[in-house]
Amino acid sequence: MPTILMLMGWRLFFYSNEGNEPMHVHCRKGDMECKYWIDEELFDIHEAYSFRMTTSDKKQIRKIIFQHFEHIVEQWYEFDKRH
Repeated sequence: MPTILMLMGWRLFFYSNEGNEPMHVHCRKGDMECKYWIDEELFDIHEAYSFRMTTSDKKQIRKIIFQHFEHIVEQWYEFDKRH
């Protein structure tokens, strides 16, 4: 589970054993967790799931993902090369 970003209490990471899933990022803060699919071509994200998150929490993590979109995509490809 490589961590790619720690910000405002959020840990953004990938799992190494998810097979051939499309590009996505996992996010955790306290007992909250979510996963977002990443559409690199459209510069967009789609929620795959979320647990124990308020609307405000979702807005916060979406903003973080968009602010660091390029970094997350770069890390995905870098991680993918190693596994």
